[in-house]
Amino acid sequence: MDFTAFMNSDLWAWGVLPLLIFVARVLDVSMGTIRVIFIARGFKSIAPVIGFFEVLIWLAAVQQIFNHLTNPIGYIAYAGGFATGTYVGMVIEEKLSMGKVIIRLIAKHKVQQLINTLKDAGVVVTSIPAEGSHGDVRIIWTVVNRQDINHVVAIINHYNPRAFYTIEDVRYATEHFPGAPKKKLTRFGFYRKGK
Repeated sequence: MDFTAFMNSDLWAWGVLPLLIFVARVLDVSMGTIRVIFIARGFKSIAPVIGFFEVLIWLAAVQQIFNHLTNPIGYIAYAGGFATGTYVGMVIEEKLSMGKVIIRLIAKHKVQQLINTLKDAGVVVTSIPAEGSHGDVRIIWTVVNRQDINHVVAIINHYNPRAFYTIEDVRYATEHFPGAPKKKLTRFGFYRKGK
């Protein structure tokens, strides 16, 4: 069987083509998710490149749908690829752990020990006294790399398991400023001296 005959066969129309459409949609939608995240985090140079390939793959998938309008399996593959691509994009973004976040914390108990431990871990901390609905509290801010969130939250939970905190994306943050510690938090909880 030559390639032209194979492309006109039922195996191509009902098996291979829907699979290719599915894979194309997974690729382009996951790339789209990553592109939007890169735009939100200010990665101006890589987002357009991803967008170029995203649209190129999408056009190839849509062309096949329009060339085979009578094939309902293609529609299912297209929709399934979109859903799967959305999930894959989120997983990839989570694994990349790019960028910085601000952790805003309201703590009541063992506040100074918490602040000292964060500083010893290489985390830059700013705090101010405040008054909450149940008395005096401390508001603590810190900007950390996304990959360090779990370590910082573990320190917070150790000293203040009932503390209220929020974590938000930061688009831009300066890297160097007076008073920054010379240590950096590592992924495995050990600390290394900064350069």
